[in-house]
Amino acid sequence: MKNTLKNKILILVLIISILLTGTAFKSDFFEIAKQIEIFTTLFKELNMNYVDETNPGDLMDTAIKSMLKDLDPYTRFLNEQDVEAARINNTGDYIGIGAKVRTLKDKLLIIEPYKDYPADKAGLKAGDEIIKIEDIVIKDFKENVGDLLRGSPGSKVNVTFLRQGNVKTATITRQEVEINAVPLFSMVDDKTGYIALTKFNNKASFEIANALRELKIDGAERIILDLRGNPGGLLGEAIKIVNLFVPKGQLVVTTKSRIEKYNKTYITRNNPLDEKIPLVVLIDGGSASASEIVSGSLQDLDRAVIIGSRSFGKGLVQQPKPLTYGTQIRITISRYYTPSGRCIQALDYWNRNADGKSVRVKKENYNEFKTKNGRSVFDGGGIKPDLEISLTKPTSITKAIISNNFIFNYATNYYYNNTVTDLMSFKFNDSDFNDFKAYLKSNNFDFETKTEKALDNVSKMALEEGFMTDMSKNYNSLVTNLKSIKDKAVDDSRQQLKTLLENEIITRYFYRQGLYEYYLVNNLEIKKAVEILENPKMYYGFLN
Repeated sequence: MKNTLKNKILILVLIISILLTGTAFKSDFFEIAKQIEIFTTLFKELNMNYVDETNPGDLMDTAIKSMLKDLDPYTRFLNEQDVEAARINNTGDYIGIGAKVRTLKDKLLIIEPYKDYPADKAGLKAGDEIIKIEDIVIKDFKENVGDLLRGSPGSKVNVTFLRQGNVKTATITRQEVEINAVPLFSMVDDKTGYIALTKFNNKASFEIANALRELKIDGAERIILDLRGNPGGLLGEAIKIVNLFVPKGQLVVTTKSRIEKYNKTYITRNNPLDEKIPLVVLIDGGSASASEIVSGSLQDLDRAVIIGSRSFGKGLVQQPKPLTYGTQIRITISRYYTPSGRCIQALDYWNRNADGKSVRVKKENYNEFKTKNGRSVFDGGGIKPDLEISLTKPTSITKAIISNNFIFNYATNYYYNNTVTDLMSFKFNDSDFNDFKAYLKSNNFDFETKTEKALDNVSKMALEEGFMTDMSKNYNSLVTNLKSIKDKAVDDSRQQLKTLLENEIITRYFYRQGLYEYYLVNNLEIKKAVEILENPKMYYGFLN
């Protein structure tokens, strides 16, 4: 226990040292040393004298998380398992079962088995709940359960899982898993090429360049780059991808910090693969960080038409700093700025509302900037597309349905109750949607609107002030009307929900690649992109 305590204290000391080294706090070193000493003596006395048994590791984790939670959510402590997960995300390579999993409270949920990898070959499906790995019961395991699925190539692992209420087992042979940053590139028609990029790992720019070359050989004279749902990744890869389409020596992004060494300017270093080819970039609310650097830079340079819905709005840069015993801290070191000079950070983590939540930059506080051709663009709220498609922006009820996993769970049930054999003929029809509404009702779906919260506050205030008796009739009428509006809200979001359900169900039958193939023929944003690219007057009309 004493060694654990000592190790944890060393970690905390190193974290604080890293946070403060090279800053104006040097002059306050005595105050820093004083606070560290207070903490270490408190930590020691607490663990040595508390009435019940304590776990120094858990206490230290709480202390670190509490220290960091008032900063932005990207500054965080990474234990050894987190460091390995970050490495896998940056390289795309690991030894395991080849499936995207989500850790829940007492189980592992298979989100997506990758085609032809071990989990898929062993018969695991999306929606399977792993409850035991070998003889280890997941709900009793206190460490990172995902690590139990990793091991040396060729080694076997036995898993017990629940599927539709039935307990099943499978033996999976681990292998090296390579996850491509570009899951698909293809010709949409005889002149339009399509490239989907899902992450910015260290192979992203190489895979994009390879895809661009292959498509041009196949006759592509215009390109669609799909960054929807791409959460970002490596800054250097974003710059290299922009460089594929813009000249050498072009400013792509600038980072600014109160620490001088983090103030940097990034320019393109190579000759482009194609400086002239017409380009459309697709983005949505899941496009963040490096995706926003690529789309924002290409927009500022008037090099691409951006289509979709407003991006996430992450204008902060993190850097990992190694700590002792294989741990790390990822620190937000700077903000980044696109070529026009805008920072698209949407949430102000240094100002909180009454509930302690970060406030969003208000539209009236957005600042105007100019693109290379003099078009107006704005900071403060992500990248606003040149052509916004309202259907791609989730409504409040859609967000509530997604956050409660109703789309994922319904797709799981659909898979086991329906047969789909032909990808291109599949449609989630009105009858299916009515079944989905019945599913929501049977699962007691409800969500609280901002209006309801406000009405509840009015009710409480009216009770306190003695007005509720006189107001009750009108108040109850408002509540009834609001319920009716909420019931109608699902139908109002019908097309958006049908698209999301269609996408999730297609992935169950035809994997991720099948979904992208379906997109090429049926996706609204891709159809719009093709329409714009086929019409030079319309395309250049957006850029000039």
